[in-house]
Amino acid sequence: LVALVTLLCFVASGAHEAYTALAGMETVITALFLLLYLLRLDARMRCLFWPLADIFNSVIAALFLLVVCLFAVTVRTNKGTLAGGVFGLILLVLCVVDAVLLSKKISLDKARGRSAPAK
Repeated sequence: LVALVTLLCFVASGAHEAYTALAGMETVITALFLLLYLLRLDARMRCLFWPLADIFNSVIAALFLLVVCLFAVTVRTNKGTLAGGVFGLILLVLCVVDAVLLSKKISLDKARGRSAPAK
């Protein structure tokens, strides 16, 4: 939802295309991961470890959002770009939290698997 608000702020303000493209890309990727988990497609498509792909997406998105949203906030061509930059920074924090929570979940799942007795 925050990615969609960021995209709408950048589109409505007529911001630079890079701002809009990054917000749009993150909105689409987030929606695809949400559909993947809601429809339980991650259990059917076992060729990729989906939580790790989600962590990778969150880290890369956080890096791009850091650069783009700091530019949007510092340049401040208009209030829409400033609002999009602020929402983008909120999205950056959410991406970092998502990556941290998923990495803890993965490490906790591995710890339980190792403590099982060997056969």
